[in-house]
Amino acid sequence: MIEKIQSLQNEIKKIEIQNSEELESFRLQYLSRKGIINQLFEEFKQLPGLEKKEIGKPLNVLKQELETIFNQNKEKLEGSGESEELTKIDQSLPVSKNSPASIHPLKAVENKLIDIFYSLGFDFSDGPEIEDDHHNFSALNFEEDHPARDMQDTFFVGDYVLRTHTSSVQIREMENKKPPFRLIMPGRVYRNEAVSSRSNCFFHQIEGLYVDKGVTFADLKQTLYYFVQQFFGEGTEVRFRASYFPFTEPSAEMDIWIGTETEDTKRLSKGTGWLEVLGCGMVHPNVLKSCNVDPDVYTGYAFGIGMDRITMLKYGINDIRTLFQNDVRMLQQFQGL
Repeated sequence: MIEKIQSLQNEIKKIEIQNSEELESFRLQYLSRKGIINQLFEEFKQLPGLEKKEIGKPLNVLKQELETIFNQNKEKLEGSGESEELTKIDQSLPVSKNSPASIHPLKAVENKLIDIFYSLGFDFSDGPEIEDDHHNFSALNFEEDHPARDMQDTFFVGDYVLRTHTSSVQIREMENKKPPFRLIMPGRVYRNEAVSSRSNCFFHQIEGLYVDKGVTFADLKQTLYYFVQQFFGEGTEVRFRASYFPFTEPSAEMDIWIGTETEDTKRLSKGTGWLEVLGCGMVHPNVLKSCNVDPDVYTGYAFGIGMDRITMLKYGINDIRTLFQNDVRMLQQFQGL
């Protein structure tokens, strides 16, 4: 047995550990429950008393040397930026090969919406999530004392804000492009609201904008009718209700009929059977002027769709918070989207 110990001492002097995988292999080979050191101690227990006196000290010295090599290399790798996964993950466990990736339902809905509006000639555009007052409020015809500027609704970052809508992107595009153009603008937006099953402090919108000569509200309605039939299915009932937005005039909100047959549809529609899915309207002349677009020559329409809400509706998700918890069990339900 003494020869085994001496052979191992010579062997470990040649070992060089370069990364965390090699360190784990070293631990498994020498220091784990089924490793070489544990096996030697099991043999040691069977030795007669005189041999134990001879073998005990060099065996303990070998164990200490191995532990020193392990600890020194672990500290070196951690200091060089290696992760701490060795202390969190048992790398000897088998890995499941049956875990295909799945797209997030919000991303699946965004891709579907983009495809629908691409088919109508809309181009893709995006913009920054941290905005200045001009692009988020002033150019969109918000008065100085408009309540949306209040701290209760807006997250301020110094002199800037986390954008409260993707409408800020349409301002940037109109400032830099000449009509005509059709644009679709998806992105994350932020509102200082209480988090609940129906609302969150951040959510996702997709904004649509069409500016050209002779654009009418009828054009807007037909575009949105097409979107609803493509996304929710043929025969989906729609209604428009008059509304108010500072950046459109006239303005409307569009609802779809989901019925009152189940408790979920009653809750979502507050007992009416109708669920609001978007706001829309004709671009206000003041907004066109702020972007140096002549409102006497050009007209346009805009709409904003809440992607979180229609994702919940499409896939039967009852709590908006579920979309952002990264629960693998929930995400695996959407494999194949």
